[in-house]
Order: sequence, then C-alpha cells, then structure tokens
Amino acid sequence: MKVITGMDSFKGSLSSVGANQAVEKGIKQVFPESVVKSFAMADGGEGTVETLVDGMNGSLIEVSVTGPLGSSVDASYGLIKDENLAIIEVASACGLTLLSKDQLNPLITTTYGVGELINHAYYNGARKFIIGLGGSATNDGGVGMLQALGYEFRDSEGKEIHFGGGFLSQIHSIKQTAASRKFKDCEFRVACDVSNILYGEQGASYIFGPQKGANSEMLKVLDAGLVHYADLTQKEMNIDIANIEGGGAAGGLGAAFHGYLNGQLESGVELIMDVLGIEEELKTADLIITGEGQLDAQTSMGKVPAGLAALAEKYTIPIIAVGGSLTEDAYNLNHHGIDAVFSIQRSPISVEAAMEHERTRINIEKTVEQIMRVLNVKIY
Repeated sequence: MKVITGMDSFKGSLSSVGANQAVEKGIKQVFPESVVKSFAMADGGEGTVETLVDGMNGSLIEVSVTGPLGSSVDASYGLIKDENLAIIEVASACGLTLLSKDQLNPLITTTYGVGELINHAYYNGARKFIIGLGGSATNDGGVGMLQALGYEFRDSEGKEIHFGGGFLSQIHSIKQTAASRKFKDCEFRVACDVSNILYGEQGASYIFGPQKGANSEMLKVLDAGLVHYADLTQKEMNIDIANIEGGGAAGGLGAAFHGYLNGQLESGVELIMDVLGIEEELKTADLIITGEGQLDAQTSMGKVPAGLAALAEKYTIPIIAVGGSLTEDAYNLNHHGIDAVFSIQRSPISVEAAMEHERTRINIEKTVEQIMRVLNVKIY
C-alpha cells in the first residue's frame, strides 16, 4: 500500500511536518510495510515558508526590514539555493500580527519591507520567487514594495510620496529606475486565493480595509487613492492594474506583482502542490490522508484538503480528512471530493487542552490508526 499524507498545520498546536509524522506513525501501526510519502502543506498563507523550506531542504534567512509603521521589524524568508528560489510571506514584513489593534491604520502602513525582503533574496542569488499573499496590514497598492525595489513615486513637488495608502492620491509621476530593472528576468509566482480587483465596491479597500483598521471615511480615501494610482500607472507606465482578478489581494499587492513584476497569480495550494511535485507521486498512490485544525465549509474553498481532493478525483484515489474539530457543515465536504472526515478528539475537553501539542500529536496518530484498522478489516 502506498499512502500520500498531506497535512496542513494545526495552527497553534502542531506544524504540518509534525502532523504528517503522527499520521505516518498511525499508518505504520497497522500497515508496517506500507510506503508513506509525506508532504508538508500550506495554502499560500501563514506557514508557506516553513512548508517549502522543509519540503525542499532550504534554509530560513532572517533579516531586519522596514515594518508596516516604518520602524524596523525582524522578518524572514526561505531560500532554496540549488533552485535560486526564495519564498516570502508578505505578512512577515507587513502583517496584521505585527501591530496591536490600536496601531492599525492603512492610511500610513507600508509594504516597503516586502521589497526589502525581495532585494535581500535577490542579492543572495534568488531569481525565482514564490510570494504568499495574505494577512497584510496595508492598503498601499504595493507602492511601498515598489519603492524599495527602485521605482520612484513622486508628488507634484518632485518628492517621494510618504508611506501608506492615504498618500496614493498625491502621486504625480512614476519612474522606473535602473535599480528596478534588474528584476525584469525574475520569475514571480504569487499565491493568491481571492478574486477581488484593485478598487471599487469589491476592491481591496472596501472588502479588506475594515479588518485593517479603516473606518468609513478612511475607506473612501483609500479607494480613491487606488483609483488614482491605477490611472497613473496606465498613463505613465502603460500597465493596466485596475482589472486584474486578484489585484485587490493584500491591499493591492496582487496588482503590483502582476502589473509591475509580471507575477503570475495562482491558487496557493495548487502552486505548492506543483512546486513539491505531489501529482507525480499521486499517480501510484492507493490512499490520501489530509487534514487541518478545523474542518468546515471554508475547507472546500482553496484550502489544503480541497486541493488534494481535486487531484484525488483526477486519479480516482480515496481521500480521508482528519481535523482537530468538525463544524456542522464539515460533513458537506463529502460532496466536495473528500470521502470521509473524522475528528481527532476523544473526550469533551477545553479548547486549550485540546490544542496541547502532545495531545494533538497522539490524537492524530490514534485516529489514523483506527481508520487504517477499518481498512484492514476483511468483510465476508
């Protein structure tokens, strides 16, 4: 028997790697001779760097960069030297988790640190980049990042505009410098699982701005700034960033990557499965086991189990998902390609107790062992 394990992390409890190890141990209790191929997984958001660094024998590079409010923060990215590949999560440099609730202000938060990470990786030899969007505290259309990469965004007095989405309306000219041209031969694959365009009622500001601290008046200013930025980008650079599906991701970083850096916006989990070469291994598999901290309706929308379920259907392979908890609608996953879902919990306990690292590891192992025992039963 050949089993593919592709577990997402159980956030706050167990890493993807740890969850896979627990699954493998459970399988081996019943089928000790089975071949188990484990893939640390993520969906392009939090955990993407760790997942790909582990899966591709890379290293984690730590660097001080400009944080969302302009002061220095410690950030990191993954580097796969043999592949000239860097993996960057934008949240590492401009994420919501870097700020307290009362510090959130998309009028002044910047993506400049993301550009610094890209620069650092470039000088470390990276020419291919995987970018995980999501969790940003910014709404500057990626202008901060582009400034760090060498683009100039100047106001009517010829001065560089200030950081933040609140200053986009002051852009008077855009210039590509020699420093920014070094990225023209680089490849950017961008994990993006939203379809929102840059501005408008379904754009970056109105859909994602409130969670970043924007009130109704701020939203008007932010959206108007993105409109102006897009119009000037079309006029000065002959680049259309207004109508890119996914352009509104991460406060407009999706548009900046696609328009200015020729980045390809892709489903996060599909991108990671492609990079890790999972499909080739699936062709000869008998079973897939996947899972995440909570299985719910959202699981079918671009999450790790859904991505693996699509491949399972393609090759007619059964797939089972285990979760730390199951919501009432988790059972609808049976109609979205997942053959069976199981909770790993064995008794009524508090959430805090359920999320203890060792408890989660053991519960995954024991649940998978019982699943495998059922598969080993001979029915006459």
